[in-house]
Amino acid sequence: MGRVLPCSRVNSVLLQREHIHMTIPIGLQLYSVRHECAKDLPHVLREVARMGYQGVEFAGYHGRTAEELRSMLDDVGLACCGTHLKLSSLLGDELDKTVEFNKLLGNKYLIVPGLEEKYTDSAEAWKKTAEIFNGIAEQLKPFMMQTGYHNHFTEFALLEGGLSAWDIFFSNTRKDVIMQLDTGNAMHAGVDVIPYVARYPGRATTVHLKEYSSKGTAYKTLLGDGEIRWGEMLSLCETVGETKWFIVEQEYEAPPPPLEVVEVCLQRLRGMGR
Repeated sequence: MGRVLPCSRVNSVLLQREHIHMTIPIGLQLYSVRHECAKDLPHVLREVARMGYQGVEFAGYHGRTAEELRSMLDDVGLACCGTHLKLSSLLGDELDKTVEFNKLLGNKYLIVPGLEEKYTDSAEAWKKTAEIFNGIAEQLKPFMMQTGYHNHFTEFALLEGGLSAWDIFFSNTRKDVIMQLDTGNAMHAGVDVIPYVARYPGRATTVHLKEYSSKGTAYKTLLGDGEIRWGEMLSLCETVGETKWFIVEQEYEAPPPPLEVVEVCLQRLRGMGR
């Protein structure tokens, strides 16, 4: 007969198992090391895998085909956890090309990181933009892909009617339109990013983990050295946000070298139990 654990110990083990079950993989937004990628993309991917990242999000393909990129990822055991692209690549005939490229790449998260002024110059424009994203989301469903939007800081300014562009957009889009919160960019806008995860439950499918400090270095601060309440943010993503990927994006300029910086970011997240 096996040893019976004390009740407190049983609860501890169950909590540990629950945490292991809900562990969210961590990827790297390759914009963080864009100059290194331009010089030697295969080397960067090998290094990112060695550090312990589980995936990468693209912000440009450095002249490679989808097949070439997929082969590079497979060679080092990395997944593609998203790509940043222009809205125009999701409209009209371009959508079919984008879908085919990302099927080959093994990616299902198509994120728009910014929009032209005509889509964003008023509250009414944002409502119309939301309808465009709803239509794209419907077209992507058969391919098990999703579109979404990534914030900078302007989206949190109040528009006519007293609502921010962010709230107008996400209150008028379907639940399967991804709310890719960039923590540092949101804090740069002067808002607390954490309540947005709870305000739009189940929408934070992929989240950009970027530090922020108000002490002159803004979001170029190393993860863990700023003002974001990481424990609260990560826990909320793991529960209410239904997050599938944490994605580190670091805009820290060298020195030290960006590859060293993103490794420190991952180590600090691991130190937080992630």
